Parts: sequence; structure tokens; C-alpha cells
Amino acid sequence: MNKKIGITEVVLRDGNQSLLSTRLKLEDIIPIASSLDDVGYSSIESWGGAIFDSCVRYLNEDPWERLRAIKAAMPKTKQQMLLRGQNLVGYKHYSDEIVAKFIEKSAHNGVDIFRIFDALNDIRNIKHSVEIVKKNNRHAQGTIAYTISPVHTIDTWIDLAKQIEDLDCDSLCIKDMSGILSPEYAFNLISKLKDNISIPIHLHTHATTGMSNLANMRAVDAGVDNIDTSISSMSMGYGHSATETMIYLLNEKGVDLDINLADILKISEYFKKVREKYSEFEGSMKGVDLQMLINQVPGGMLSNLETQLKQLGKEELLEEVVSEIYEVRKDLGFVPLVTPASQIIGAQALSNILNKKYDTLSVEIIDLVLGYYGKLPGEADPILLEKALKNKKRITDRPADFLKEEFKTFQINLKEYCNKMKINDVSQIDENVLTFILIPYGSEQIFKKLAS
Repeated sequence: MNKKIGITEVVLRDGNQSLLSTRLKLEDIIPIASSLDDVGYSSIESWGGAIFDSCVRYLNEDPWERLRAIKAAMPKTKQQMLLRGQNLVGYKHYSDEIVAKFIEKSAHNGVDIFRIFDALNDIRNIKHSVEIVKKNNRHAQGTIAYTISPVHTIDTWIDLAKQIEDLDCDSLCIKDMSGILSPEYAFNLISKLKDNISIPIHLHTHATTGMSNLANMRAVDAGVDNIDTSISSMSMGYGHSATETMIYLLNEKGVDLDINLADILKISEYFKKVREKYSEFEGSMKGVDLQMLINQVPGGMLSNLETQLKQLGKEELLEEVVSEIYEVRKDLGFVPLVTPASQIIGAQALSNILNKKYDTLSVEIIDLVLGYYGKLPGEADPILLEKALKNKKRITDRPADFLKEEFKTFQINLKEYCNKMKINDVSQIDENVLTFILIPYGSEQIFKKLAS
């Protein structure tokens, strides 16, 4: 096999999000950035997902400065982000104007490739994002949020892939956040995709169930163009296949990578030491978890759920909550467990365990049931639907069409907020306004830092 395969390194985003609850600080990235830049990766995923939220809430870092610093430290390598379509990096839908402004500023500050997905695989929720990415002359990667359920078939994915290609996306990603994509299904799916679309296909899968190495290799057999990996000392478990392992296997197969395995060894040693600093955020899973084939809870969700339960002193409820997550997901028409749906479902599952089932419904679960996040893959449970309808009406149109939020309004609100908090006004910088929009509660320390 002489085909060239690209490798996307995810240690700076999903690698640490899955294993360390997204706590990796910029100060632990910069010292190794030059070495990462020299490897020859097709891209490095370094932003998006939970990074933005974690920077503001936990790390006391300006997420925009983090992006600029990483881009400056790795000028040779394309920087990639995970974007939740109309949700951006938040947990609800934002207006088209705000989506456009966020993408524009992300591109300006260093993002080259936007991997765009929607938790419900509702194409209406990624269309605008793709258009704006293309308008800013960046790479738009449309994404399938892969899941297994009675309402998801291989034809579902082929139809979605065709719609993604029709949006003029530059590439397609199969995002297997739970590690449930089996090797043979990966081969069959990618083979059929290759017959039906002409844009490059990328595979993102997790190691949670122990299938990722073979799934990646069978994807290569089927003609995949790019795979995601994480440096060996920050791989496997809730995370991803090890970069070095995949490079070795692909070299043995005669695949052209343009990457020297020896160059990566010092990077692995570096992250081995760094990982020790964040041990308190590690999940308890050892080996593999085949329960994921049933419950489909993704790695990042699991590690964060464990951290949250520890903080509540309820660690013993983990297994029970994970089982209830499956039940809630089923009642929601088999929604894929990916942000923000995964957080909404996880919170409801915990509530169901601590209280009577569906006795308390969050605003988010009501909105999810009633179409405010998009079209559910299947039908909602009638009892849950009836309870949700007592709060507001159901919608079937594109959710963002109901949103009229204007960027200027938030700019004024931030100025007033700064005045109230007695800090220098930071609202004249668009990136600060976007931070305020996305993380309205918890951003005070960042603005104090920026204003000083």
C-alpha cells in the first residue's frame, strides 16, 4: 500500500479532555510545542470541545490567548478545533450572527481546520457554520456523530455524508466518541462512503472498548485518508490509540506517513511526566470497558462524570448513573452521546437516580425533547414528551431561526458588567465579548486578569 495517510494528534485537546478532564494548562504545552510542530502531523487538534469552558472555569486562562500562543509556537502545523455547530463551544444554540463572529475570530486567532458536528446529526445545525468557515477561507470538516441504535443504520450515515458533501465541506469525519465503532463496521462504512462521496474521510475513534487500533487499521484498508491518535503516554483507556503504535503498524503496512517514529519518543516522555501532575483528574477505569458497547458513554463524559461524583461524595453511584444514561438516551429517541446532549442526558440520569424518575426536568432536557436543539433521531418517550409539553410548545423548524441575539447587545452588557465589577472595560475586544456570551457565569477572573 502506497497511499499517504494523515495523522491528527489530539493530545492537546481530546487526549487530555478524555483522560484528565481537560485540565492540561498552557504552561505544560508550550515547552513541547516546537517538538510537536516538527513531527509532520497533518494537523494538531488543540482547541474547541471543552477547552474553552475549562480555560475560563478551571485554569484561569484566556482561551483566545491560549489559541494564539499555541499557533505561534507551532507555525508549521495546521491547528484544528472541534466546533459544535450552532452550539459553538457552549451548551445551547446561538444566533447566526454570534456563530459567524465566533468562527471569524477563531480563524483570525489561529484555527485552520474546523471539525463541525451536531449532537443530533441535524444537518440544519451545521450548515451556517460550514458557510462561515468557507467564507473565512478555512477548512470545513463536516462530521458524523457516530452511534449505534435501532434508528441508526448504514444508510443513515451514507445519507448524512452526502448532505455534508453537498454543503461544500472539504472533508468528512466519522466521530466515534465512545469507541463503539467495530473494525468490520468501520471497513464496511468507509468502503461504502468511498463509493458515494469524493471528499477525504477522517476517522476519530476512542480506545474505551479496546477496538480502536484494529478499527483504525481496517479503516485504512477501506481507504480512509486520515486518523486521529494521541501520544502514547496520553493514550488508551478513555482516550485514543497511541500515535506511535499506529505509526509503527502503518509503516509495517507500507503506508506513507512522512513521520519519523524516533522523533516522537521524547514527546511521549515529556507527557508521561506532565500526566503525573494531573493525576487527581484521572478516571478509575483500567483496561477496557465493554459496557460502552451497551451504554455508549464517551470517554470525556466518563472522566468528567467521575470527577463530578467525587466532588458530590457520590462515587459509588457511577455504575448506576451510567446505566440510567442509556435509559434516558433511549427515551430521547437514541440521541448520540456527545456534547451538549451527553451533558444534558448525564445530568438528567443523575437526577433520576437521586430522585424519582423524571420528577424534575431541567430546562435543557425540556428543550431537547421539544426540538429546540434540533430533530431527534427517533421518537421521544410519550410520558417524557407529555411532561415537557407542560412547560412550552414543541417546534419543528431550525432552532436558530428563533434566535435574535445580537452581538452588540452583549457588548453593551459586558461593558455594564465591567463597570459593576469595578474592573477596566474589556468590551472593546470582540474575543472578550464572545467569552462573555459563551461563559456568562464564571468569567469574572478572566476579565480581571485581562483588565489588569
